[in-house]
Amino acid sequence: MQFTVVQRVFGLFLMLFSFTMLPPALVSVLYGDGALHAFLYGFAWALAGGFLIWLPVRKRQRDLRLRDGFLIVVLFWSVLGAFGAVPLMLSEQPEMSVTDAVFESISGLTTTGATVLTGLDALPRSILFYRQQLQWLGGMGIIVLAVAVLPMLGVGGMQLYRAETPGPMKDTKLTPRITETAKALWYIYLGLTVACATAYWIAGMNAFDAISHSFSTVAIGGFSTHDASMGYFLSPAIELIAVFFMLLAGMNFALHFVAWRNLSITPYVQDPEVRAYLFILAAAAVVTSVYLYASGTIPHLGDALHHGIFQAVSIGTTAGFTTAEYYNWPGFLPVMLLFISFIGACAFSTGGGMKVIRVLLLVRQGMREIMRLIHPNAQIPIKIGGKPMPPRIIDAVWGFFAAYVASFSVMLLILLATGMDQVTAFSAVAACMNNLGPGLGEVGTHYAGIPDLAKWVLAFAMLLGRLEIFTLLVVITPAFWRR
Repeated sequence: MQFTVVQRVFGLFLMLFSFTMLPPALVSVLYGDGALHAFLYGFAWALAGGFLIWLPVRKRQRDLRLRDGFLIVVLFWSVLGAFGAVPLMLSEQPEMSVTDAVFESISGLTTTGATVLTGLDALPRSILFYRQQLQWLGGMGIIVLAVAVLPMLGVGGMQLYRAETPGPMKDTKLTPRITETAKALWYIYLGLTVACATAYWIAGMNAFDAISHSFSTVAIGGFSTHDASMGYFLSPAIELIAVFFMLLAGMNFALHFVAWRNLSITPYVQDPEVRAYLFILAAAAVVTSVYLYASGTIPHLGDALHHGIFQAVSIGTTAGFTTAEYYNWPGFLPVMLLFISFIGACAFSTGGGMKVIRVLLLVRQGMREIMRLIHPNAQIPIKIGGKPMPPRIIDAVWGFFAAYVASFSVMLLILLATGMDQVTAFSAVAACMNNLGPGLGEVGTHYAGIPDLAKWVLAFAMLLGRLEIFTLLVVITPAFWRR
């Protein structure tokens, strides 16, 4: 482990992160909302902290190793989540404890969307913008953005990229050089954001809401500037735009790049993960809409369709926007939607959950074991897109699933020990670990009323979900620190 190299890179990252507090400071000036000091102090603290970390080791320029990359990624998301809480703690409105501010900041940066805030419509515009911006920065991972500029700072980024990017196909590069890969991803990400904001504005949102909601839509974050979330606008057109961009953001960004480069939709049509992703969301939307109408919960078929489609896509992609109190819907619907969030979006997307490709591999592995019972001597490969998957990938997926279940179980037991009821505790862990946001029971609307210990556990769950379990767990494994 090259601790001085890690210290240097992390100091640079923290200084870069400090400048993200200047846009909300400008928003505070424009609206005169009285929160300017909170962002200026936050900027100064992060900049000074990063400078003091970087200064003693500024000349330590060596290539990063894989272990260094893992440690930097974990430090980046956890420590920056803490520094991101500074403006929330210093702002006079809302008044937030350290626990609440860190929870809100990590929820934003990990694109979870779980909030402890109420009365959003009355909060300063700069605070609302800052929450949305945190989600936008976290959507594709600030590390991927930093990788694009690392060569200018004298630091190689391949190890960071491999530690950060999710899914079984972690080594896929869109362009020959890692810097160009990061730039390509962010051009796509920025283009989707601009297109989404423009569509929202044309559909009737004001400029502030359009930009803010485009941040959280493309990031699949779910934060809103209004308590009623997307339901505030009472606009089927806005909801349709949100569904379209949530679907796009939940797809593999490598496919977006290939489709854009070739000017063809063939990559989407041929990709088995995208087909499964769209099929799962379509099935959930049909079941939800039909049950809402048949049960009389929403008596008009058109309303049942648009609420059913929106909530199925929003929960299924782990965005977490709402147009209605879905957690109060009758029967099995709330639980079904929550379970769909376990599947989540595609690998290498801004969505959460276990990822569709992993679930596909688990299902096909299960089917293979059934066939082996019938034909014990048969050699049955597991194929995705007509290509057999190496045993190493299958083992990694089963390892991920085992680590996911074990981590989920431990955190669920801790939450139950704090006195939370079973529905609230289960859904809270699921919503945070899947980076979904809204849960069931007491956490259907917000997380303000749960114990502080539970908030810290759930903040850890958000980091686990965002870093796809292994990246975080490997750093707290004793073997990681041995020479």
